[in-house]
Amino acid sequence: MKNAETPVIKVVLYGAMSSLGSALMAELLRRQHEIIAILDDLTALAPRPGLRAKTGDLFDPERVKQSVAGASAVVCLLNAPGLPMNSEQVERTLIPGPVEQVLAVDALIAGMQAVNIPRLFLVGNFSVLEEDSSEDDLQRHAAEEILDALKNSALQWTLVNAPYAVQGLSIEHFSHVSTSLEPGMAESLERLSRVAVGIADELRLNLHVGEHVNFVPAV
Repeated sequence: MKNAETPVIKVVLYGAMSSLGSALMAELLRRQHEIIAILDDLTALAPRPGLRAKTGDLFDPERVKQSVAGASAVVCLLNAPGLPMNSEQVERTLIPGPVEQVLAVDALIAGMQAVNIPRLFLVGNFSVLEEDSSEDDLQRHAAEEILDALKNSALQWTLVNAPYAVQGLSIEHFSHVSTSLEPGMAESLERLSRVAVGIADELRLNLHVGEHVNFVPAV
């Protein structure tokens, strides 16, 4: 049963099949928000109240426009496996590389602006923006291009550093506390949960619009 005092936020999620995507879905559903996961395979997620799946293409502005219409916010996990990509101009890979990430953000900006959806969270390897020098010049250049595109857009954006995560954590792991996880998985679950809580809080508070944040304390 929904709490009548809880404002419902409708969130479009790209990257739902990742461990962080699972953490986000669990946290947003816990807060009684609605989630629209954009997937290639509509049967990849088990149905549950508040969650539905749609097909889409992260690299096609028109498809992005159709996917995000009517939403309150969009969360895109740029380095997640299984991102929906049907565009002929993008080579399908397990995880989009720096060039593909720039193309995806360009499509997101165009599609979101076309239907006046302003709030965007981008999660990716943006820690390179804080480094004086980077071993991965291509990733740094892509991050800078993404940042420039966002600054020149009308979106209310927040960049989030992607946390390190082990694979294989599903929404069930984050929905039910378990003491039987291996130590490495338990640590990753806690880390991802903190990021999910941070993004969910930011959806409500909007304290870091136009900023680059890290929801996981540096060790």
